[in-house]
Amino acid sequence: MKNITKYWLCQIVGWGSNIAISLFFVLTLGRYKWVYVFSLILTCLAGLLLTHLMRFHIHKLKVMSMRIKRQIVHFIVLTIFYALLFGVASELIDFAVGYVPSEKMASYGRGVRILLSTFNGLWVLVIWNFIYFLYHYVEANRQQELNNLKLEATVKSLELKTIKSHINPHFIFNALNSIRALVDENPERARRAITELSNILRSSMSADKLETVPLSQELNIVSDYLQLEQMRFEERLLVEMDIEENTLQHPFPPMMLQTLVENGIKHGISKQMKGGVIKIQSKYIGDKLKLTVTNTGKLQHNGATMQEGGFGLKSTNDRLNLLYNDAAKFEIRALENNEVESTITVPIDSSVINR
Repeated sequence: MKNITKYWLCQIVGWGSNIAISLFFVLTLGRYKWVYVFSLILTCLAGLLLTHLMRFHIHKLKVMSMRIKRQIVHFIVLTIFYALLFGVASELIDFAVGYVPSEKMASYGRGVRILLSTFNGLWVLVIWNFIYFLYHYVEANRQQELNNLKLEATVKSLELKTIKSHINPHFIFNALNSIRALVDENPERARRAITELSNILRSSMSADKLETVPLSQELNIVSDYLQLEQMRFEERLLVEMDIEENTLQHPFPPMMLQTLVENGIKHGISKQMKGGVIKIQSKYIGDKLKLTVTNTGKLQHNGATMQEGGFGLKSTNDRLNLLYNDAAKFEIRALENNEVESTITVPIDSSVINR
């Protein structure tokens, strides 16, 4: 209600000031006519109604959430369109009340008079839209600052939980046991495994310092993780990747993909006697990057098994909301043929990230 009250207060003051200024000049010049006053009031009421309709279309088209160039184009088009409606309405009001501004105006055709009224209304609507745009631009910046503060506060309060959510301790113990078994049998593979584990731990510890990393970097960590898990599962774990090359440099939240893959192995493949398949796919769909992890297994507790207590699911949603507001989406669902699909969709435009 507060915003609506402020909006209508500005509308009333603005159009009321228009009436007052017009009357001031008319009284000063000594050309006062009641029919003019009546026409002026009706015209300003029509202007109030038309600007309210214009505001409705701004909200309906979600102009303020567009990129700045598209915002400007939409504002120009809407201003010209409603200025033309204002010109038509002004001429119809003058005709209805029988007001003729001057003998010279009376000599013009109706089309010319509409164009002149449109031109006069255009400047009023330009000022109206400029004030409206400026107000929302300032409000958006203020909200952005609040979101940044909220992000910093949330990161600090969830820091320990977030670090724990990145790497499952059981995975580390299993990896170390597998490496120990390889030390005598295959020293070269054991050295590579130590390097892979080191890369994962390093990325996990630095993830809290970065908002995004190139997707290629995230995929390298996932590859190291899967290499280590294949030492444990051997032929029971199959990996399939379908990565579009043009997505590799796209910014992506660090360790988020690894969390989905780890969840798929822990709650899906590890519970299957014959193991299963992990499929990772990334591609662009329109103005979004879609990243999908599909694993063999069944979805339980409506997806709450992302990690113990469902924290992995909640932390994934929280991170996406904090980074992208409503521009990103996370879904997890059961598929046919005993598979579970986790999907993260993020915008291509990195400017939407809350920095």
